[in-house]
Amino acid sequence: MAHSLDTPGNPTPSPATARSNAPALDSPAVEAARVDLAACFRMAARLGMHEGICNHFSAMVPDYDDLFLVNPYGRAFSEVTASSLLVCDFHGAVVAGDGVPEATAFYIHARLHKQLPRARAAFHTHMPYATALTMTEGDPLIFAGQTALKFYGRTAVDHDYNGLALDEQEGDRIASATGDADIIFMKHHGVIVLGNGIAEAWDDLYYLERACQVQVLAMSTGRPIVPVEPAVAAATHRQMREEDATSARLHLESIKRQLDAEEPDYRH
Repeated sequence: MAHSLDTPGNPTPSPATARSNAPALDSPAVEAARVDLAACFRMAARLGMHEGICNHFSAMVPDYDDLFLVNPYGRAFSEVTASSLLVCDFHGAVVAGDGVPEATAFYIHARLHKQLPRARAAFHTHMPYATALTMTEGDPLIFAGQTALKFYGRTAVDHDYNGLALDEQEGDRIASATGDADIIFMKHHGVIVLGNGIAEAWDDLYYLERACQVQVLAMSTGRPIVPVEPAVAAATHRQMREEDATSARLHLESIKRQLDAEEPDYRH
């Protein structure tokens, strides 16, 4: 069950404080970030990586260190458009946009962005294969397939499921559990993917679910899964990381071309 941020007991967004000499919130860079983030929502919906009106993606507003874009409460991923995204600050105020974020979206994402400045984008989903592995004993991801090696040495597991994240303390706890990881498997819950940009977060989210899907299929055979030898896994990971930024950018551009041809309203 989701909760909107303005439910009783939660902060009510207040009018934005005037920002002297601040970059414009309608600059070309901000508009481009809105389009990129909206594209990620739409493609995630197409691929079954969403869950009703729950789950949330956020990205820091270009040229700001205290404002982030996030989806409004009540819209499915398939309904998100560039203009529907909210701009929020770390205190619960909606600086731009109509509506409010879902409460757990605010408490998770605001605290992640505040506590982990390297997290310029944060994608949280209950996508089925990755989430299924959070429900199993032991480490969720086994580094046995080539796609999984993209995440070698980049994952953390939050073992302390505490129900819904409805306060700053829980958001801070999740940020602390993340440490230096880019991927956090939240036991009994879902995953969070952090990136230094929207393209990187999307690329990791997509390939993480693919790696988890292949692992679940391998586990379903009942035969033992054989991990890749650690030295080879580490070397392969380094090879992949050398190409990650370029690959991520091209990946995002490819999904925008698909959406431009079939549902271009995401840009509006």
